[in-house]
Amino acid sequence: MPFGSTGICAGRVAVVTGAGRGLGRAHALALAAEGARVVVNDLGVGRDGAGRSAGPARQVADEITARGGEAVAHDGDIATEEGAASLVATALERYGRLDALVSNAGFLRDRMLVNLGEDDWDAVIRVHLKGHFLPLRHAAAHWRAETKAGRRPEAARVVHTTSGAGLLGSVGQANYAAAKAGIVGLTLVAAAELGRYGVQVNAIAPAARTRMTEGVFPEAMAPPAAPGGFDAMAPENVSPVVVWLASAASAG
Repeated sequence: MPFGSTGICAGRVAVVTGAGRGLGRAHALALAAEGARVVVNDLGVGRDGAGRSAGPARQVADEITARGGEAVAHDGDIATEEGAASLVATALERYGRLDALVSNAGFLRDRMLVNLGEDDWDAVIRVHLKGHFLPLRHAAAHWRAETKAGRRPEAARVVHTTSGAGLLGSVGQANYAAAKAGIVGLTLVAAAELGRYGVQVNAIAPAARTRMTEGVFPEAMAPPAAPGGFDAMAPENVSPVVVWLASAASAG
């Protein structure tokens, strides 16, 4: 059992997008700690989506392996048909199965509405909303095929990442808020459609200190002043509910 695991995800295979940093990294590490084999996806872009590097995904996969877990890095663009297909294929080819998809990838290009250009709108909608849709579609197609072949998954899981901005709005984030609201709608439809294939779909709206939130809410996201104090905004605080939702224990 990998590094202190209670085994809630033992034997399961989980894919985590945007897992090179922040919340995604915390989710990948937590899933591995609970026994899951993890496909660590990250495009390695900057906070605004610029650049690209395979380094972040590989570093997290290496960290999991160094702790005694099993992981493989995937640096494809999951907001493309090819990248999303490759993501699911990596899990199936490397580990022979797929049990959980955790979608978390995203970046920000904040502007007030009247200054928000079409390119910044398209880029943020693409990475968040399309980046949830395409991996979901490919994972769902696999689970449907398994069901039709008489191998209906008993505990397939999808965990989407929305935001308070998508539920309540956020000044200066029209593109991000619209994408995150879209993820809520996507989740509701997927939950209704995929239950027949043994797939449970949920979404979370986390609050944590990451590259994306530090600049938007600097005071709220500040680390504790006292060394060793409880860090309420640490990404690791969100991951236990993701691990539980990705496990068979969350049924119903």
